[in-house]
Amino acid sequence: MPKTVAMSSTCPGLYCGKTLINGSLDGECGVCPRGQRTNIQKICEKCKESPELYDWLYLGFMAMLPLVLHWFFIEWYSGKKSSSALFQHITALFECGAAAVVTLLVNDPVGLLSIRSCGVQMLSDWYTMLYNPSPDYVTTLHCTQEAVFPLYTIVLIYYAFCLVFMMLLRPLLVKKIACGLGKSDRFKSIYAALYFFPILTVLQAVGGGLLYYAFPYIILVLSLVTLAVYMSASEIQSFKNLIAKKKRLVVLFSHWLLHAYGIISISRLDKLEQDLPLLALVPGPALFYLLTAKFTEPSRILSEGGNGH
Repeated sequence: MPKTVAMSSTCPGLYCGKTLINGSLDGECGVCPRGQRTNIQKICEKCKESPELYDWLYLGFMAMLPLVLHWFFIEWYSGKKSSSALFQHITALFECGAAAVVTLLVNDPVGLLSIRSCGVQMLSDWYTMLYNPSPDYVTTLHCTQEAVFPLYTIVLIYYAFCLVFMMLLRPLLVKKIACGLGKSDRFKSIYAALYFFPILTVLQAVGGGLLYYAFPYIILVLSLVTLAVYMSASEIQSFKNLIAKKKRLVVLFSHWLLHAYGIISISRLDKLEQDLPLLALVPGPALFYLLTAKFTEPSRILSEGGNGH
């Protein structure tokens, strides 16, 4: 039996293989069923491994994107005097949390808060449609599959559930409690979500593989830029200004969590004794900004320039 498998299992291309049916090999090379991937012998095998830490961090990043965008647009459209913003923030968190739980439950294994994964070996695993072989240069073998099962589709399923929960819960909440907003402004955060969900879907469908390798650096860069912009717009130039309002501390700690998330994603905590001390760098950007803000005050630079210094 092993000799028969080795001789009859040669298939062209990276992702074409033969499927085991009732203990025997299917004679034709083709696409593996969902949840399976070809091994070295070009035989489709069921993926039984658990996702690595980096895979979970990637899924966490993709899950955070709609939540952060929800919070941003809720804050943007709610106004400074609106008391409904907090309830909308909590509702958005509940929507995304419920969507994440349901997504895990409906994925294989069904009914459990866990998933099995085929793992990621290379960038091409995300774009198998580009690697359909043509053995005779005429006929193309279509072996497009989810080689990174379930990292590609699980994100799309999660976004679908996020949208469903938002449409079921948010309009009723906004209509009841958003009394401080005009009728035209009450639902703008929901309208914004109807725009950014399709954008996130296309981003995952087209650039999922690139995001998988780049998301730790994206988190670090964006969190640093947004923190600097926020502190500059809020005119925070000292520790006294920073602790003057609770909201500023919440924003600061939120960015620190993102800094830590990015550092952990880059290091992957392969060597704890070397990687954990890197978390001490998390407060660094904020401290650097506070210590140097007074030297970059535009009015001071202009006055010194006028005095000839």
